[in-house]
Amino acid sequence: MKIFGRVLTAMVTSFNEDGSVNIQNCISMANYLLENGSDGLVVCGTTGENPTISREDKLKLFSAIAKECGHKGSIIANVGSNDTAGSVDFVKEVSTIPGIDGLLVVVPYYNKPNQQGQYLHFKAIAEATTLPIMVYNVPGRVGTGIFPNTLARLHKEYPHICAIKEASGNLMIASEIKRLLPDPSFMLYSGDDGLALPILSVGGCGVVSVVAHVAGTDINAMIQAFEAGHNHEAIRIHQTLAEITKAMFITTNPIPVKYAVRKLGLPAGAFNLPMCEPSEEEAAYIDKALAEYKKQ
Repeated sequence: MKIFGRVLTAMVTSFNEDGSVNIQNCISMANYLLENGSDGLVVCGTTGENPTISREDKLKLFSAIAKECGHKGSIIANVGSNDTAGSVDFVKEVSTIPGIDGLLVVVPYYNKPNQQGQYLHFKAIAEATTLPIMVYNVPGRVGTGIFPNTLARLHKEYPHICAIKEASGNLMIASEIKRLLPDPSFMLYSGDDGLALPILSVGGCGVVSVVAHVAGTDINAMIQAFEAGHNHEAIRIHQTLAEITKAMFITTNPIPVKYAVRKLGLPAGAFNLPMCEPSEEEAAYIDKALAEYKKQ
């Protein structure tokens, strides 16, 4: 059994107009996702507009989601930053919250540390907690990435560094990770919805998904079909998801998905600047993709 599950939704955060987190709306969103294809949630990730959430609101949200929704699926708290000391302090605090199943820790952004700097960053965090850690590799947002051999070194020394959200867009990196870390106890997740099926084919176990907000049941079915050896069915579902996946990334995440979730009647709330509403053209594209997906 996978520790976290197949489909982990990087949940949007519902904000009030003053920029604070609407906890009750977030609980409603979390319950909906966990009842519609998600095996777990990543809370306060990039899709959750993490950079604009206060430390206090993050702690309140982690506690509330773990308490109210943790019995339905895995709850993974995003705790990483580009400040190692600050990240360590935050990790220690979050690790005391009952019901948190794991921590998402991004490669330090903006600073662009070399591989030794990244190793030391994750080492410090691993020594501050016993919770399972998922490394988040996303060079497009960070400016650099963790190498598979650095990841393997970390896992060997700290086995609770046991997963990666691989969002480099490079299938060869995913392949190399599984070559170096073939044991199923190390979980390789696609961090790109469009590459979920290809990453399964090189040893991945699931996806940290944005599109699961609107298509969670189908994404989960695709992964289960692949695991059961029903490759043609998995490919069919992958193809039915192509247009809605494209629409969810027509502009910077989480703008499209938050707009889409509101269109579905869910309490996604306002954006926090610098995130803002999609343009009229982008909104029309998303509307069309949603309508076509519902017809399938």
